[in-house]
Amino acid sequence: MVCKTNDIASKQKAIRELCKQKNAVILAHYYTRPEIQDVADFIGDSLALARQAADTNADVIVMCGVHFMAETCKILSPDKIVLVPDLEAGCSLADSCKAEDLKDFIKEHEGYKVVSYVNTTAAVKALTDVVVTSGNAKKIIDHFPADEKIIFGPDYNLGSYINSVTGRNMLLWHGGCHVHQRFSVEAIVELKEKYPEAITMAHLECKAPVLAIADVKGSTADMLRYAKQSDCSTFIVATEAGILHQMQQQCPEKTFIPVPPEATETIGCHCNECEYMKMNTIDKLLLCLQNNAPEVTVDEPTRAEAAKSIWKMLEWSK
Repeated sequence: MVCKTNDIASKQKAIRELCKQKNAVILAHYYTRPEIQDVADFIGDSLALARQAADTNADVIVMCGVHFMAETCKILSPDKIVLVPDLEAGCSLADSCKAEDLKDFIKEHEGYKVVSYVNTTAAVKALTDVVVTSGNAKKIIDHFPADEKIIFGPDYNLGSYINSVTGRNMLLWHGGCHVHQRFSVEAIVELKEKYPEAITMAHLECKAPVLAIADVKGSTADMLRYAKQSDCSTFIVATEAGILHQMQQQCPEKTFIPVPPEATETIGCHCNECEYMKMNTIDKLLLCLQNNAPEVTVDEPTRAEAAKSIWKMLEWSK
């Protein structure tokens, strides 16, 4: 099937027809383009999406996100075909922790448990005792004895926050998300002055000064959930701007103001976006389904080891 029009709606219709023909499901992360989210079967954070796809009877999973998210889908659904619209859609946070570097670090710190953020490659997860998300990191860390020696990575900001709220002294990997690192504290202060009634929400991947002035701190899903339940009508949002599409759809009567990156001089006119997430386009998604490619695979020894760290997290999260 070839779509001969540039009309997005027509392409979305063609995509849905291909999904029906191939028994495929489309997963879209909150940070992808609105037209990608609108055509998806499931929208959410990376691990939640992988779990939803694993629970379906689909033969094909199309992950519209970044590469490590597709790997996570393959870890939890080894018998399904996992496709991505663009193999080059990577992640600065996952890239900040190479498996070979972590392996050497572990050797230098014998006796430490390894806790890795879900935003990591399959190879890193295979070296990990238990995975965490930004939403359950504290709960998972609290599961360890108080005197447990822990390596936490790769997100330094998330690890620092968990140390601060648990009183622990985990050994932190110095990695980070380039999007969440560049939120402007000065911009948030100005926005709070301009909108004194607004609630400021920040992702736990943000720098400590940003978290310090935020009213709500949590995962992307946490922020969306809070906005839906809150009586407040205006929110200042410090996470990748793609989430505003879902926030506005689910709370049409409320106002969401994205925090700009530090380089933006005029407050409120520029969004802080992940260029990797935006590599997922309608055209690439359509081609992906037409061609059954690009496909993401994980070798079985790595997949099996990585799965252990995820299943342990799910068990401890109950």
